[in-house]
Amino acid sequence: MSDPLAEIVSLLKPDAPFSKMLSAAGSWRVERYETGKVYYGMMLSGQACLNVENKEPVIIGPGDFVLVPAAYSFSMASVDPAPPPRGVGQLPVKLEDGTFRVGRQDGPPDTQQLIGYCVFDSPDAAVLVPLLPDMIVVRGENRLGVLAKLVADEARANRPAREIILQHLLEALLIETLRSAPEMKANPGLLRGLSDERLSIALRALHEKPGHSWTIAELAKRAGMSRSAFFDRFQKSVGIAPMDYLLNWRMSLAQRILRQKKCTIAEVAQQVGYGSASAFSVAFSRHVGCPPAQYGRQESPEPDIQE
Repeated sequence: MSDPLAEIVSLLKPDAPFSKMLSAAGSWRVERYETGKVYYGMMLSGQACLNVENKEPVIIGPGDFVLVPAAYSFSMASVDPAPPPRGVGQLPVKLEDGTFRVGRQDGPPDTQQLIGYCVFDSPDAAVLVPLLPDMIVVRGENRLGVLAKLVADEARANRPAREIILQHLLEALLIETLRSAPEMKANPGLLRGLSDERLSIALRALHEKPGHSWTIAELAKRAGMSRSAFFDRFQKSVGIAPMDYLLNWRMSLAQRILRQKKCTIAEVAQQVGYGSASAFSVAFSRHVGCPPAQYGRQESPEPDIQE
């Protein structure tokens, strides 16, 4: 059976990581206002308060891992002593050993954490990211710490096949985080849908056969539910109507196939469930904003991360 979570993470194409070791002491606050980057952090020692836009503040302790799939404005600050007021952020100072320090510069650090950023190099990330939780906090999962350190080590090295290894490590890090997330049953999205025994059958069927002529009745039958009950439950759990989810998934697949430049428009149309190239072209143009032939000629932009 198809694995929707793995497929979506693979389609998001996590890329261009930046990681650093950050230590802090005394009263401190670091603030970020940029969006579009994926933030992750592993607390190695001490405590800090993470405040993500529109979320309740969370205290992060040793062994805790945080992932923000679409980095909203957020701040990380000391717990004791109290941090500077909001809006008074400090810039980390780079030390001789390549690590960074914030707050009091002398004496032993109160906290140490490994933090990193990457981007989703998929042109359809705006469709896929909302299917993931806004913020994930996983506590005490040693596997995540190992993966985060492997990503950091590979990002700083200049070994053969570095980009391929990094992509697979980032995918593994994201998948491990998402499937460990306690939020998976709390917020609408793909994880909540997959955690529902009946809806997961329908979701896996959509991903396994995206070119099939699916109907609400057929999906409901697979899930063992009435059409109305299935529709309401799917929309409430996943956050989007079943046919809208199918359309988004088909268009995401179509964009990937077109970027590979190995199929004709008619062949792409058939693979994603359209009876003719013209019908597919109309749907694709409405969804993406340009005809599939034009999209296929475009080059994917290179990600750019600056720190």
